[in-house]
Amino acid sequence: MKVPAVLRAIGLAALTTFTVGMAFAQQPAPAPKPAAQAPASDALPVPPPPEVAGTAWIVMDAASGNVLAGENIDQPLEPASITKVMTSYVIAAEMAGGKVSEDDQVMMTEHAWRTGGAGTDGSYSGFEVNKTAPLVQMEKGMVVQSGNDAAIALAQHVAGSVDAFAALMNMYAERIGMRNSHFVNPTGLPAEGHVSSARDLALLGRALIRDFPKAYSYNSIREFTVGPITQPNRNVLLWRDQSVDGIKTGHTSGAGYCLMASAERGDQRLITVVLGSTSEKQRADDSQALLNWGFRFYETHKLYDAGTQVADQKVWKGASDRLQLGVAEPLLVTIPRGRYERLKPMMDVPKTLVAPIAKGQEIGTVKVMLDDKVVAQRPLVALNAVEEGGFFKRLWDEFWMWWESV
Repeated sequence: MKVPAVLRAIGLAALTTFTVGMAFAQQPAPAPKPAAQAPASDALPVPPPPEVAGTAWIVMDAASGNVLAGENIDQPLEPASITKVMTSYVIAAEMAGGKVSEDDQVMMTEHAWRTGGAGTDGSYSGFEVNKTAPLVQMEKGMVVQSGNDAAIALAQHVAGSVDAFAALMNMYAERIGMRNSHFVNPTGLPAEGHVSSARDLALLGRALIRDFPKAYSYNSIREFTVGPITQPNRNVLLWRDQSVDGIKTGHTSGAGYCLMASAERGDQRLITVVLGSTSEKQRADDSQALLNWGFRFYETHKLYDAGTQVADQKVWKGASDRLQLGVAEPLLVTIPRGRYERLKPMMDVPKTLVAPIAKGQEIGTVKVMLDDKVVAQRPLVALNAVEEGGFFKRLWDEFWMWWESV
């Protein structure tokens, strides 16, 4: 079939315009870059993290969720009283859902007192048996004093029983993405099948900070008084490092000494988890060293905001010809300091898009490369809907699609 010379010329011009547009679409606009030059020392490789005397450990950036370093991060282990961070999360989530209130009067039941009170080997809060206290006070007794009695009383109040509360813990853990965790009780006291991992606990700390900052803030309280008893927070980093504002210690004979810590310096927050350490001092020293290492050698940048156009793409047979592409959630990346200028965004999108396209529909992927390695990757979504065009528009586009294929 021969095509008239005029139509052929028009087709070639349109094809040239489209090809140029596609070339630009494949390179999303990079985020603004800082003007200051990185220090020469930042061009050096990142040194290895400090040695840790523990069974498992991790350093995670709270904003991006990137793991900076770790060992045995997915190994299921006893989490001891770090479990109470999960208990705090469940209480805060149920409170946000209107099912309980911080003003609720929570009963210190005989069961909670006998299995978690002063007569046991574990830590306790000191609330009187068969008497009530406001939920927020009981929760602070659990968080600051690591009170097992308070954790049990709160679980009974929120869910009716410890078993029912443990079921809630596991449902929320699955939602957070904790793949190697299973909770049997709200305290962390030894129980068959009660396990978590360093990665899961870091994800949990990240979720509590992000979703329920008020509940998280209780972890920065240095001491708490119940009746005549004043007890200090066992997280000694709260006194050592002003940037540390949480989060939870733990210890049993089987779990060893454990610590989940979090600190914020400038606009960056890190979370560390050390499990199975050899002493209170060692878990604190190692956590402090990991925080210092992470802050010194890594930085986090937001590259794209949610809903902000990253690029656009030609659409065929649509009521409009262009589709705006972006990310559904903010795209952040944690990289070694001084490497921002070397980031390269790339797009992987279908060569041909045909209407209709729904708003929010996934259209390919945006990747961020650093030295030929993918450091972040997110789905690209349609920021606008493109309805199907009319009969003649579809017919015309069909012709040009055919033209490009010959």
